[in-house]
Amino acid sequence: MATRWLGLSGICLGVFMFTLDASIVNVAMPTFVKAFGTTFAAVQWVVLIYLLIATALVMAAAWLGDVYGRRRAYLFGLALFTFGSTLCGLAPTIGWLIAFRAVQGLGAVFVSALGAAIVGEMFPPQQRGKALGMIGSAVLLGVAIGPSVGGIIIDLAGWRWMFFVNIPVGFLAVTVVYRFVPAVAPRSANARFDWIGTVLASLMLSSLALGLTWGQRDGFGTPLVLGLLSAFAIGLLTFLVVEARSHAPLLDLRLFGNKPFATGLLMASLVFLVLGGTGFLLPFFLEDVARFPTSNVGLLLAISPIVGGVVAPFGGSLADRFGSSRVTLTGLSFVALGLLSFTTVDADLSILGYALRVMPIGLGMGLFNASNNATILNAVSRERLGIASALLSLVRTLGQTTGVPLLATAFSLVALSHSGATSHQALLSLPADSLVRGMRWANAVAACIVLFGVAAAVTELVRSRRDALSGGA
Repeated sequence: MATRWLGLSGICLGVFMFTLDASIVNVAMPTFVKAFGTTFAAVQWVVLIYLLIATALVMAAAWLGDVYGRRRAYLFGLALFTFGSTLCGLAPTIGWLIAFRAVQGLGAVFVSALGAAIVGEMFPPQQRGKALGMIGSAVLLGVAIGPSVGGIIIDLAGWRWMFFVNIPVGFLAVTVVYRFVPAVAPRSANARFDWIGTVLASLMLSSLALGLTWGQRDGFGTPLVLGLLSAFAIGLLTFLVVEARSHAPLLDLRLFGNKPFATGLLMASLVFLVLGGTGFLLPFFLEDVARFPTSNVGLLLAISPIVGGVVAPFGGSLADRFGSSRVTLTGLSFVALGLLSFTTVDADLSILGYALRVMPIGLGMGLFNASNNATILNAVSRERLGIASALLSLVRTLGQTTGVPLLATAFSLVALSHSGATSHQALLSLPADSLVRGMRWANAVAACIVLFGVAAAVTELVRSRRDALSGGA
């Protein structure tokens, strides 16, 4: 048992490093423009290439882990991520930095896709909740401290050390995982690889990620964005047809006939959609409407992930003891309560008022994440843990990306309508009461989305109780 928990610490280190690096680079965008004498459009690819690879190849990484061993694939990902970090820190031009970020992203996709699956292998179902709660803490801690740590490193040592700090952490994570995570026998290495499904999935998910990202920047009516979203829709239909007919599919569609699994993924996608959208709007509201100093905004934004990180292990333990369905429902209810409280914000929002509104969201996320992840992993067999873990990573990434345009649109439409303005260019100069109205309605939309998840959680709880009673009879 002690060995298991030591092995889990290595998995958590890898997940923390992946999460931290996904957010820490955002702070350095202006620094990269000055350091390399380039444009902001070029610098955006430092973030975009990482996102694209982490999204497009996540299912392929899960398949490789299933076939060749998840521990081996995770170690490969950690080592490649650490090597890519070293190259990023040495990059002489913006082009090389983008290329080396691709290497880093290729390593990161194995970390994001396989971390939860390895936990599912290491721990029995009755202990998975607590173990997944520890991973949830690592994720939320990385999210919370990423921007502030990035700013401190840039000020004290320069942007290259944002990547160099990964080297000792990466070596430590590789050592711990190699020493304490058991090697579980994989499926036959002769298993046929679904090349057609992999190519289709990569093209489809890349089109969606690019379409959503460029749509937020240029508008969703531009020909390029419409073309990318159309390519995603066509690719998705083609992928589903191919996978349904394949004898060795990349994604076994029969998984979605498993009600706890499908419901868990649905709830995860809804929650991360909301978190992505509100996370995009909150910094703008706190700085430009509530008039908090920029130096305080980062600290305020860290409240929710820190609360969630502290609560997550306890949420997992509660799920192990009382059942995942109850804890999942409780967590979603807290998230909905926090979002509903933001429908009463005004321009005079105080630090205490903000904290009291955002803490239930953090508390709810800490309870929800570990328990819902445990439900999803417990619903599948051992050989399918890899694809289940990969789908969890995928809905988290795509949910956050989708939430930004959805809630930003709700915010802007209400704010513009209230003020009588017609141009989105005038959004930042609108009166404070119009921006407050937009923020309230955006959070109302977010709360309704989470309440839909609450309804799904109630349905799943009733179903599980009915099945337990019928089984007992």
